Amino acid sequence: MIARERYAPGSASGARIIKEGTNVQAKWTLILVRNLRHPPEKVWQALTDPVELREWAPFVVDAHMSTAGATVKLTWVGTPTAIDTKVIQADPPKVLEYGDIRWELEDVAGGTRLTLWHNIDRRFIAWSAAGWHIAFDVLDRLLSGSPIGRIAGTDAMKSEGWRRLRAEYAEQFGLESPS
Repeated sequence: MIARERYAPGSASGARIIKEGTNVQAKWTLILVRNLRHPPEKVWQALTDPVELREWAPFVVDAHMSTAGATVKLTWVGTPTAIDTKVIQADPPKVLEYGDIRWELEDVAGGTRLTLWHNIDRRFIAWSAAGWHIAFDVLDRLLSGSPIGRIAGTDAMKSEGWRRLRAEYAEQFGLESPS
């Protein structure tokens, strides 16, 4: 894909972290916000449909995720084990929550403000921020009709763009990032 060969992510932006609890028992949440030029219904479909998720997300699921209470098998790219994951909340096209992930979609002029809340081990926050940054870029291109193919897992980590983003997010958050 020529478009994929030319792809380079922009600078680290639109992210923050929240720490809740004490250092020993701390819970860390990565929050990423991205404005997309597509209506919430179209973004919702890309967040819940297993066929569309396979095109951009860093995981695959075996069933649609649009019904609260449903359980899907979720497999992160590069890992062999599927995790039974319950859809905790599905309020189309506004809120989707499953496992350690929550999506909020806000209808804004010209599209959707997409917010990701991802509870994650502190050591991997910068890694995940870089990965999700790239996934959001891939999602935007997919929804625009110019797909470049999923860039996730080791494919993403091999790229100079991912390494640069990981370093930028680590610096932004004041965190050390494993190499």
